[in-house]
Amino acid sequence: MPPARKRTRSHDPAKIRAAVLAQFGNVRQAVLDLTPEQLALPTRLGDWTVRELAAHVTMAVETVSRNLDREEPAKADLALLDWPFATAARAPGIADDTRRLAEANPDLDALYASTAQRLTKGLADAPGTRLLPTRTGALPLADYLVTRTVELVVHTDDLNAAVPGLDIPYDRQALAACTRLLADALAAKAPGGSTEVRVPPYAVVQCVEGPRHTRGTPPNVVETDPLTWIRLATGRVGWAQAVQDAKVSASGERADLSAHLPLMK
Repeated sequence: MPPARKRTRSHDPAKIRAAVLAQFGNVRQAVLDLTPEQLALPTRLGDWTVRELAAHVTMAVETVSRNLDREEPAKADLALLDWPFATAARAPGIADDTRRLAEANPDLDALYASTAQRLTKGLADAPGTRLLPTRTGALPLADYLVTRTVELVVHTDDLNAAVPGLDIPYDRQALAACTRLLADALAAKAPGGSTEVRVPPYAVVQCVEGPRHTRGTPPNVVETDPLTWIRLATGRVGWAQAVQDAKVSASGERADLSAHLPLMK
């Protein structure tokens, strides 16, 4: 697991709470309008159907409510920047849980309604400093909600990719938080100052070992849009393909990030 940076970017807790609720609401509204034929479509997530992916979105958010119901840990043992690298080991279990959830809840409307109710109620009173005993480790609620923006934004993109014509909107704050966390995770995985990675308008980070520039235009620059960056960081698209499709601009001998991506597998 890559070490977290000593200084972690701060996120406004109130804005993150609002972003999680808003993006979950965006997905909920879109899912409720899907036809049985659309729900049966395949996704880019292995053999998951759209129905299973839609069910998984509720599971990703329900973890907030469920962990708030559990006893608070004595101390945190997971840093926010460690989270992206701690999820891969749980992938098989998550897939099994998702299938069981989808099978047990054929009424997605009811599933989303109960999930939204519990989430709203739980966030109404819980302070951001409240520690949550998540499966990847204990961390404050405020930090865990940042990880939920990643889950929601990434799976919103998965749903949009799976259903022709679907265009679920992205809450701006959710997209920003997701982009920034994954950009900061890259800087933690490949520390250094030789390459500048720009994801306008949300993030700029320095990374990759090598000569550090001190002023002017850096000799190695990578620039892309938020959704392309998120797809690269989560393995939805490969580096070579993104460059070939002109979704990524990379200049300089240290601007090839293929050795460091994806961050989440």
